[in-house]
Amino acid sequence: MSKFRRSAKRPKPFLLQKPNGVLADRVQAVGPEHFGIVAFDCAKARSRYLFADFYGHVFLEPTTVAHNRHDFNAAIQSVRQAMAQHGVRDCVVAIEMTGDYHRPVQRAFRDARFDTRLVHPFTSKQYRQPAAADNKTDDTDLGGIFRAATHGFGLIEPTWSDDYRNLQVLRRHRRDLVDKRAQLFCQIKELLHALMPGYAECFCHLFETPTPLVLARHTLSADAVVRLGIAGLQKIAADAKLVCRRDTFPKILNWAQQAPPGADPSPARKLMLETLDDDRLHKTTQITGLERDLAHLVVRTPYVLLLAMSGVNIVSCADLAGELGPIANYASANGITGRAGLMPMRYQSDRVDATGPLSRRGNRRLRAVLLQTADNLIHCNHYFQGRANFWRHAGKDARWVRVKVAKIFSRLAFALVAGGQLFPHECCQQRHHILGKLLAFHMEHHTPADQVHRDLDAAIEQMPRRARRPLATPLQEELDKLANRRGPQPLANILPLVLARLLGRVVKSTPEDADS
Repeated sequence: MSKFRRSAKRPKPFLLQKPNGVLADRVQAVGPEHFGIVAFDCAKARSRYLFADFYGHVFLEPTTVAHNRHDFNAAIQSVRQAMAQHGVRDCVVAIEMTGDYHRPVQRAFRDARFDTRLVHPFTSKQYRQPAAADNKTDDTDLGGIFRAATHGFGLIEPTWSDDYRNLQVLRRHRRDLVDKRAQLFCQIKELLHALMPGYAECFCHLFETPTPLVLARHTLSADAVVRLGIAGLQKIAADAKLVCRRDTFPKILNWAQQAPPGADPSPARKLMLETLDDDRLHKTTQITGLERDLAHLVVRTPYVLLLAMSGVNIVSCADLAGELGPIANYASANGITGRAGLMPMRYQSDRVDATGPLSRRGNRRLRAVLLQTADNLIHCNHYFQGRANFWRHAGKDARWVRVKVAKIFSRLAFALVAGGQLFPHECCQQRHHILGKLLAFHMEHHTPADQVHRDLDAAIEQMPRRARRPLATPLQEELDKLANRRGPQPLANILPLVLARLLGRVVKSTPEDADS
C-alpha cells in the first residue's frame, strides 16, 4: 500500500449566480428598496435606459439617450437626482454587450464613478422570453437586462493592463491582415494559372521568395520565357538583385518549352498582376512590423515562458496573451477552456445523462487560438505528436484529438504562466531555447539591435532567477561562434550584455548610454 494517499477531490460548489456578478451582500447592506439598477439597451447611435430599485419599482421610465457628451451628462444627472429623491444609497449600471457599441455608455458612466456591469445578449434574451416571448422591443429588452442583473448575471469586466490591451488589438489586426493576404495568394495563383499554366508548380513555395513573382511580372507568358532564355532570366534576376539557385532558371525554361497556351498577356492583366503583388508585398511588410511589435509586448508578460515548448513561437505566445489576458483572471486551467467553450454539451434529466458535441457558446477567437496552437503542437512537438498518433490508432476522431491536445496544453500553460516557473516536462525543450527562439525571430525579422537587446532583457526579467544562470552557457557558445565569423555581427555586441545580465554582473555603461 502506498505511503501517501491522494486526497479526495473536493466537490465543485453549486453556484446559482456568476461569482463576479453577485449583488447579494451590497443589496443586504443597504436594503433592496435602497439599491438601484440602471439598465441600458445599447445601439449604434443611441441607447434606451431605465432606472428601478432591486424590487422593480421604476424610478425613471424607459428613456432614449443619444451617444454624445451632452446627453450622457443629462442622463447621469437624471439618475443622480432620482437616487437622491428616492433614497437610493447604492447603484449599479447594467449594460447589454453589443459588439463595441456599448463602450461609449460604459465609459461615460464609469468615468462618473458608477459601478458598470455587462450583460451578455444571450442572458438578457433568456430573461426576456418568459415575460415577452413573441414581443421583442427595446423596452422588453430592458426588462430582461434588469432581471439578469438582479439575479447575478450583470458581470464585472476584468481589468487589463495596457500591454495586454495593445496585444489584443495588434494580434487581431495582424490576423485580419493575414486573412486578407491569404485571399491575395489565391487571386495571384488564379491569375498566374490563366497566364502561365503550370508555372507555380515550378516552385515549392511560391510566395516565400521574391524570385517567382518578379520573373512572372517581367514575362507574363511561356513564350516570353522561351524568347528570353536562361541568359535573359539571369539578367532580370541580376537587375532585381535576386539570389537564386543554379537549377532555378533551367527548370523555368524547361517548363516554358512544354507549357500549354495561356491567356493573352494584355496590359490589363499585367496591371492586375502588378497591383495584386504590390498589395501582397505591402501587407507582408505590415505583418512583419506588427510581429516585431507583438514580440516587444509579449516578452514583458509571463507568457514568454511558453517558448519552452516546441511548436510555440513568438506569434503563438502573442495570440494567447492577447486573447487570454492576465492569467490572474483564471482560477484554474478549466477557466481557460471553459471560456473558449472547449467542453461537450450535456443533457441530464433524472436517469438520462448524455453528452453531445462541443458547446456552441464560448469566445470564438480564444477557441481558434487554442485549436491552432494544438495543431502546431501535433505537427512540431514530439510529445504531443506521439500522443496524437496513439489516440488515432485507438480510433479517436481527429476533432477529439485536437480538443484533447488543447486541453492538455491549457493545463501546462496555466502552470507555466501562473506559476512563473520552468519545470521539466516531456513537451518542453531545454530552457535556453526561450532566448534562442527570441534571437532567431529577431534575426529573421531584421530587428534593430537596440530593440533586440531590450526584448532579451525583458524576457530575462520574466524568468525565475534560478533558471537564468544555466542559460549563459549556450549563449557563450553562440558568442564564440560569432567571434570566428566575418562580416556584420550585430549579435556580437548584444550577447555580452545579455550574458552579464544572466550571471548577475554589473554592466558598465558607456558615456553615450549615460547621456541618453
